[in-house]
Amino acid sequence: MQDKSRELFALEKKFWQSMVDTDTNTAIDLLCEPAFMVSSHGSMKFDHAGYREMAEHGTMVVRSFKLSDMEATFPSDDIAVLSYKAHQTLSPRGKSEKVEQDMLDTSTWIRDGDAWRCVMHTEAPAPTGKAKGH
Repeated sequence: MQDKSRELFALEKKFWQSMVDTDTNTAIDLLCEPAFMVSSHGSMKFDHAGYREMAEHGTMVVRSFKLSDMEATFPSDDIAVLSYKAHQTLSPRGKSEKVEQDMLDTSTWIRDGDAWRCVMHTEAPAPTGKAKGH
């Protein structure tokens, strides 16, 4: 399982880097069609064309990221769920101002033939301050 976990962590980082690099084709190669995303903006289902529109014309762009505390679980050989913390720096498209956020993310990946593809991604703001428990 450790090799599969490392492979999926690398794919998750590759997806994030594709957002920083505005490399939409790489991101689309890593996505199921359709895929889902749940964030503070709500829940959405999108196809590859919808992702391209968001990535290339959305109001915010990812400038940098750092992923930490990555964990994986495998409900079956062909399904993986990743959980991790993301520190992200965003900017409004075409602007230099930056917003930094600490988020808690999950991604669900499924094996599609020989490739892993992300079918679901969630993100929520990380709690601020010292939270008790986990």
